[in-house]
Amino acid sequence: MYTIDEINDLLDEVAADLPGELFRDLNGGVCLLPEVKLSEADPDGGLYTLGEYRRDQMGRYIVIYYGSVCAVHGDAPRDVMREKLRKLLGHELTHHLESLSGERDLEIEDRRNLAEYLRGK
Repeated sequence: MYTIDEINDLLDEVAADLPGELFRDLNGGVCLLPEVKLSEADPDGGLYTLGEYRRDQMGRYIVIYYGSVCAVHGDAPRDVMREKLRKLLGHELTHHLESLSGERDLEIEDRRNLAEYLRGK
């Protein structure tokens, strides 16, 4: 299991490897919160929310849930965890970039994937 500081350091490494242009207008940056967040869409409570892109009165920002990441990937070796965080941050940044351009393709794909997951339960 990773500490929140270790996950924060890995996120910082991943973010540093990405082009700065991806973070344009992400005025709230990337926030790592300590909690576990379960998906409201899963009535059984078995689906974790690892991260979210938010656009609200606070601005545009990405939230990563440390507790959820550790619940799902907490036993992964460091290089695997780094890759999981890279994919997670990339996913949320794609939501951000689509929001800037008025697109919603990834949001639609996420909904489709969620519906498929719930059908398979």
